[in-house]
Amino acid sequence: MKKIKHEAQLLKKALQIGEQYAAKRGFTSFDDGTSNKIKIECIYRLLVDDKIIVPLASDKEDGPNMKHKLVLWIQKQLPEGHPLLAD
Repeated sequence: MKKIKHEAQLLKKALQIGEQYAAKRGFTSFDDGTSNKIKIECIYRLLVDDKIIVPLASDKEDGPNMKHKLVLWIQKQLPEGHPLLAD
């Protein structure tokens, strides 16, 4: 897994956009006490279920790989020239 610049900020953005997407799909928002680990897994599974992202192999479905997959997804969603995409 290749290290991505601004990975923490991209993950934060992915969670934000993922939560908005889930709300538009009719899901209730996460509680304030919900951990990022649970948010990451829920958003990942929703995006896979909606065929927005390709699922990881079953033996690779763990926290770091799900985070990485969400970061790759949000990189493709951000407009060209976005500060988080700068090298």
